[in-house]
Amino acid sequence: MIRNSWLLSGHVSRITDHESNLQPLVELNHITFGYGAEPVLEDICLHLHPGQFAALVGPSGAGKTTLLRLILGVLQPTGGELCIHGQTLNGGPTPRVSYVPQLETVDWNFPVTVEQAVLMGRTGKSGLWPWPGVDDRRRLRETLQRLEIDHLAGRHIRDLSGGQQQRVFLARALIAEPDLLVLDEPTTGVDVRTAENMLHMLADLNGQGMAILMTTHDLNAAAAHLPWVICLNRECIAQGSPDEVFTEEILTKTYRGDMLVIRQNGMLFVQQRPHGHSYRDIVPNPVPGEVP
Repeated sequence: MIRNSWLLSGHVSRITDHESNLQPLVELNHITFGYGAEPVLEDICLHLHPGQFAALVGPSGAGKTTLLRLILGVLQPTGGELCIHGQTLNGGPTPRVSYVPQLETVDWNFPVTVEQAVLMGRTGKSGLWPWPGVDDRRRLRETLQRLEIDHLAGRHIRDLSGGQQQRVFLARALIAEPDLLVLDEPTTGVDVRTAENMLHMLADLNGQGMAILMTTHDLNAAAAHLPWVICLNRECIAQGSPDEVFTEEILTKTYRGDMLVIRQNGMLFVQQRPHGHSYRDIVPNPVPGEVP
């Protein structure tokens, strides 16, 4: 859980206003992108609204991370239009959008403490001076306290657990005061309990007004926690609530495999349809193990 009296008070009043919710925060209009001659994304039409909590799902190689990079301004579309707050982007980092990378992409041996890592998120707000000011320090304290990692401020980032590392990079993103939080696979590489805690933490942030877009391979977690799902495989296959888009037809088209959807007691369970064989069919003469 995140402690109350969150630091986003200046954002909440703006994004909960009825008129601003009618205006998309992010608009992708017929976006196309490719590396060389190979198209990665084709004719993507997607709107994200203030306060929305959305999951981007699809198989590996579907273009999920590429789509995040387009929204962040790291990549430029080869076709179509990308708008933030109604303004067309023409290159450069996207304003008021923060990013939380996959844990496995971070160099945990980089010589930096929790406090220093989080303050990196204030780089664009420090003005002319290369060091943090009074306001930066105040927001650092608030952010670390809200995410309950203030006691770790002086610790090296490599000495943290997976859940603590996630909170550090979430704090780094939030201290920049974004309108949209973008996360790439925030539940990958951690245990089940840590993943569940992260999803509930994001739900708390969303409840306080933060718009969130995250990629995930965990369809069951998405069905249980996220109210909006975008199915992607080079093109937008479907968008809507999990009840609407998690059907065998849509997921089979998205993953190009035989998917099974079970609905029971108001819950959704998704998995690849069971194999028609056992390990005995694959390895008929296995070498047995031994319990010491």
